[in-house]
Amino acid sequence: MKIIEKAKKSLGQNFIIDKNIIKKIIKVANINKNSSILEIGPGYGNLTDAICAMKPKKIFAIEKDKKLFSFLNKKYFNNKSIKVINDDVLNFIKKKSVNKNLIIFGNLPYNISTQVLASLITLNKWPPWYNTLILMFQKEVADRIIAKVGSKNYGRLSILSNWRLDIKKQFNVKQNSFFPIPNVNSTLLLFKPKKNKNFPLKNASTLEMITRVFFSNRRKMINKNFKKIFGNNNTIIKELNLNLQVRPEELSSETYYKIAMYYEKLFK
Repeated sequence: MKIIEKAKKSLGQNFIIDKNIIKKIIKVANINKNSSILEIGPGYGNLTDAICAMKPKKIFAIEKDKKLFSFLNKKYFNNKSIKVINDDVLNFIKKKSVNKNLIIFGNLPYNISTQVLASLITLNKWPPWYNTLILMFQKEVADRIIAKVGSKNYGRLSILSNWRLDIKKQFNVKQNSFFPIPNVNSTLLLFKPKKNKNFPLKNASTLEMITRVFFSNRRKMINKNFKKIFGNNNTIIKELNLNLQVRPEELSSETYYKIAMYYEKLFK
């Protein structure tokens, strides 16, 4: 790997260099000649090269670092199937103007990984413009995403992620698979958008608000935080069969979705 500059901590840069891990990542997706790929933070193009070898129809590579963007532009100058884009991925998601049914790969910077995921979950139009997410997270964050109700890692991120996505853990990745070597291990997760609309909300911010209030006192019973939102409304307690003496991590994700829907019914 040709190093053109020192990795930037401000951008959370840790590049995948382990070829065996790269092969395992590629196998997670069923890439064919009709596939359109979006890669978040390609860096020096190590994963990009492996994606290219699968000969997809189109690859969009979003790189925020201007020097790496210039490097990638020169590297793939003669490859017309690759378009390198110099942009912040969070801005790109908001203004998205590429193909539909994209497979998104991302070795996400640790400092914005949850923001990126939340942006992809809370898109107004659903089903979204992507059909698969293959994303690398700090292991601790991945554990929170896939956590089950009642566990110590279960919380707002678990609830939001499972609202619209089916999630499957793929494998853990050791620190020395990256350059520079991070302080933690990572985990690759596979996400697929849920097609059904069992818990339709007018605005995803409702669910974010509900979970923020409930989990603001994680170790305490939910009764006080429930009353902050609903006052003395006993109807919702009866309809959802809520026990206000439990802690927030004891309520299922589905219960939070129903609470959010009820809130919108009352106040929006």
